Amino acid sequence: MSALTEKPPLTEMPGQVTQPRRWVSDLSILVKARLSFLVLVTTLVGFLFGWRGQLNIVDLFNTLFGTALAAAGAAALNQVFEVELDALMRRTRNRPLPGGRMTLEEALLIGVTCSVTGIIWLSLTTNLYAGMLSALTTGIYLFVYTPLKTRTSLNTIVGAIPGALPPVIGWTAARGHADFESWILFAILFLWQMPHFLAISWLYRDEYKKAGFVMLSGTDPGCRMTGRQSLLYTMVLTCVSFIPVLLQLTTVWYFPVAALMGGYFLWNSFRFAIEGSAIAARQLFLSSIIYLPVTLVALVLTRS
Repeated sequence: MSALTEKPPLTEMPGQVTQPRRWVSDLSILVKARLSFLVLVTTLVGFLFGWRGQLNIVDLFNTLFGTALAAAGAAALNQVFEVELDALMRRTRNRPLPGGRMTLEEALLIGVTCSVTGIIWLSLTTNLYAGMLSALTTGIYLFVYTPLKTRTSLNTIVGAIPGALPPVIGWTAARGHADFESWILFAILFLWQMPHFLAISWLYRDEYKKAGFVMLSGTDPGCRMTGRQSLLYTMVLTCVSFIPVLLQLTTVWYFPVAALMGGYFLWNSFRFAIEGSAIAARQLFLSSIIYLPVTLVALVLTRS
């Protein structure tokens, strides 16, 4: 057993967190609780946007529960695959696996169990198509995106695909099939991820390069390509975000929200493209965090 898979002896020291609390905290980190929560939110948006008639709480619960399990399992397996790379980066080296507080066997068991259970749960309690989309999301994330991270900077584009599928899963669980409208949600999520992750990659470009991740920011010292691509994707996102109101999928009240949020996001992308500074990258990241929930909530609340 390697040093990365061995557990250090558990000794109680004054002021230390208790073992159960530490385990819960480590489990939360292993399943990337914040990222998994975002997956749940976008799945919920897809479900609510696609549902017609009186809301079925049982169907909603089954959709979110199955998606949560699948997302948690994929996140855990991702850390199993990247444990040695995580150990090389300051921002990830204290995760449960590289930190030695959890073994690879434990994480693998959690990851496989959650992923398989989530996919089966969705297939049996909602419909087979939602389960298949969940399996596709997990497969692309683990077996296409993850290995590409050390091979090509195109990994960001590939990684945005599974990141954009949750609202389609939610829609499919509600409707039984993926309509054209669900792919508008996919496009919004896909395009939003690009400036969001390009900003992150610029802020942590040295760490990514040291760990062996191939990112656009690692071969773009002047931030010319990184900044331009962020601006381009944000411009396209702003245009796509108006499609729901143009197709009368929402009321006109969605338009001012989309315009305001799009303008705010676009301004920060423009600033990042011009300055290429850490401050501008951080502002772009923060604006992306504000843009997404406000726009998605507006979509749901103003749907026709």
